[in-house]
Amino acid sequence: MSERLIRTFISVPVPQSVFAVRNSLKETVVTNGAKIKWIPNENYHLTLKFIGDMPEDEVEKVNNIIRNTLSSFSSMNMQISGSGCFPKKQRPRVLYMGIQGQVELLQLMVKELNDVLDPLGYPKELDSYVPHLTIARISYPQKNTPDVTPFLEAEFDPIPFEINKIHLMRSELFFKGSVYTILDTHFLTINNV
Repeated sequence: MSERLIRTFISVPVPQSVFAVRNSLKETVVTNGAKIKWIPNENYHLTLKFIGDMPEDEVEKVNNIIRNTLSSFSSMNMQISGSGCFPKKQRPRVLYMGIQGQVELLQLMVKELNDVLDPLGYPKELDSYVPHLTIARISYPQKNTPDVTPFLEAEFDPIPFEINKIHLMRSELFFKGSVYTILDTHFLTINNV
């Protein structure tokens, strides 16, 4: 009997106010004829962990592990602030908006999620978790490279948001792009400080 695999990841929803800022930032990129794939509004999220292929019948088990891990965390105050790119501005592959606020607490939560999912066959990330909001991807080879210097120098008012829920998501790849579906939502306890 074959097990059906689904692509999954853990994420945090972000405020819709990010779209207006994204549109302004988009105008700062000098494309130079390069093809840039901007993330559609419905796919915006802050990724905490890409799990990858998971047998469909393991979803509940993974959900329980996520729920237990998150039970020791309360809501976190964050801001979307600044812009950046990976790996370097001379040949950018990812354009992003930065995340600030209770980043160390968020990194601890991601570390704990990695630690509990690793024994199940969902390996830990090799690099330290750097929270960021991907807004565009650039694939190579292509003849042209965009100039992202104005994008990196752009300023905008920080966008406050609270991390108070975490989603386990399914990702389905189609010709026109990815479609994401919420498999479950885990709520963090409210921080009354």
